Amino acid sequence: MQQQDLMPAPTGLALRLLGPLQVRVDGAPVDLPPSRKVRALLAYLALAGRPVTRSHLCELLWDLPSDPRGELRWALSKLRNLLERAEGASVATSGDSVSLQLPERCVDVLEVARILQQGLPDMPLARLEALAGLLGEGELLEGLDLPRSPVFTGWLVAERRRFRSMHAAVLEQWAHRLPADSDSLLPTLERWLVVAPFDRQAHERMLEALAARGRLREGDEHLAATARQYEAEGRDWAPIGHAWRAAKARHAAGAVQAIVVPPPHELEAPSAAGARASLAVMPFTDRTPGAASRGGLGDGMAHDIITRLAKLRSMFVIAQGTMFALSERKVGSEDAGRHLAVDYVASGTLRRTADARLQVSVQLAEARTSRIVWAEEFHGRLDETFCVLDDIGNRIVTAIAQQVELAERNRAILKNPNSLNAWEALHRGLWHMVRFDRDDNEQARHFFQTAVRLDPTFARSHAGLSFTHWQDAFQGWRDPASAIELAYRTAAEGLMADENDPASHWSLGRAMWLKDRPEDALRELQAAIDLSPNFALGHYTVAFVHSQTGDAEIAVAAADRARALSPMDPLLFGMLASRALALVRLGRYEEAADAAVRAAARPNAHVHIQAIALLCLALAGRKAAAREMSDAIRRTQPDYGVEDLLKAFKVGPELQALTRKAARLVEG
Repeated sequence: MQQQDLMPAPTGLALRLLGPLQVRVDGAPVDLPPSRKVRALLAYLALAGRPVTRSHLCELLWDLPSDPRGELRWALSKLRNLLERAEGASVATSGDSVSLQLPERCVDVLEVARILQQGLPDMPLARLEALAGLLGEGELLEGLDLPRSPVFTGWLVAERRRFRSMHAAVLEQWAHRLPADSDSLLPTLERWLVVAPFDRQAHERMLEALAARGRLREGDEHLAATARQYEAEGRDWAPIGHAWRAAKARHAAGAVQAIVVPPPHELEAPSAAGARASLAVMPFTDRTPGAASRGGLGDGMAHDIITRLAKLRSMFVIAQGTMFALSERKVGSEDAGRHLAVDYVASGTLRRTADARLQVSVQLAEARTSRIVWAEEFHGRLDETFCVLDDIGNRIVTAIAQQVELAERNRAILKNPNSLNAWEALHRGLWHMVRFDRDDNEQARHFFQTAVRLDPTFARSHAGLSFTHWQDAFQGWRDPASAIELAYRTAAEGLMADENDPASHWSLGRAMWLKDRPEDALRELQAAIDLSPNFALGHYTVAFVHSQTGDAEIAVAAADRARALSPMDPLLFGMLASRALALVRLGRYEEAADAAVRAAARPNAHVHIQAIALLCLALAGRKAAAREMSDAIRRTQPDYGVEDLLKAFKVGPELQALTRKAARLVEG
């Protein structure tokens, strides 16, 4: 496969940002405007792929000229003249925003990013080689530096690091796929080291390849050069030295053997992390004009996120001291992930606008493949600085934790069940658990039991196991008395394994609710929230308990808090249903019906949720919709009735009476 095969045929517009900026129309080069700022504006808008405010573009490119908006209008007119030569390309303006309308697949770096998002592990070798060649065309926007535009310079440095990391990830995968005796292996490793000179695995694979070929003198020379390079940067090269001695020992006396190296996406996390996913959070870059480079909002937000993620205890989080030290050395997020050998790296930028708003952009990437797992933008007003920072921080922490768990869950589901470690078995169990089906619940229990057997100290596995027993009791899938005792016992074992794990207190609180001890249940749930204020399931279960017999107002607030923290949670149907029950008790039937219908529409909502929707619809006077919901319940569980709902929940006399009244309304 050739490099050009990755890009469309040379018809229409083509923007080449790798190497010097080039614009081609129907394969022919187009003369670019002499103004470097016009070219920079073209590149920035092409990479942004979305509308950008004029004020931001002024701050980006002009260092306080007399008329920045006038300069911008002039630059945009030059871009219009340039793009009007190509069909389907134009400068679009809407209000205060500017964007480029470009044909699909015409920007080389966006096409590279799109291909990488499809995943490197399964990419054919020929495609990897072609992609490596394309990324090796040159540095991003080579020669297009604007020394007097610091905001643009900061953006360009970050983007160059990002694409350099993509290049390294492609070369790493390519080197892994090549046979040990391939003539292309050493040149590929050399290219990898040029792009990522401090990647320990690149050095170790180079030394392994040299030892396998008997080229020991070259290996000694490589190690000596690497040691000098690392010492100059204050880095520890000792592990590479150990790897070289081990490689020479393996290949002593001319014995040549193939060393099997696991693919990059299966490499072990640091030993300190055990089997759990590992995460590094970089200090956020403050792109507000005039902001200090260190010690401001960006550092504070990163510190807060690291602290809150560590409280979740579901993953290994690199300490803030290490992350800030790497940032001081100007190590980017991509290089930091490889340096620390973590699974994921979170990074972000923030910007305060002239109208007192805070804009925060965050992304989460797999460290060794450079694949962006998740990216999001958060906004808030700065009138109450600490409140908006707390709110945005909460949402970021919850989103990062959920996205890591989702990625790990999807990875675990593809592995052979007999080869799972405790962390992978936990996530395989979580994948089945959130389907709320009896057979899936059994599968989830099997994987949680496997995780407990492999690591009895892993509290999350005990919590998951307790949840499967809770489901048995709540759904009536097994003898309730024995299921309740098992739910309580396994939750208590989780608490003994880790007193500070919020999931342990959460599962114990749910078990206590089953045992008709609501006050004890709420105490444990509050302990979970105190340990981790971002623990959405803790807030949801507080709503669940209060919605039935406690304070209905607290239930509504807790359900709203849970949904704000985790708007795409697998248990979203429960959050909405708890809110609906509380609203029924408050006499707000229309609102209750709206929430309950949304709950029942969730793909994993079980029959009790449909029954709550029926109750709310009937009380709101929507009899036709209530009968449709009744028919849907009958189709899946013909024998289901009012008493089944009342048996599952622990509602008071008032809600019991309303439930029976709703049933009569539907039947009548």
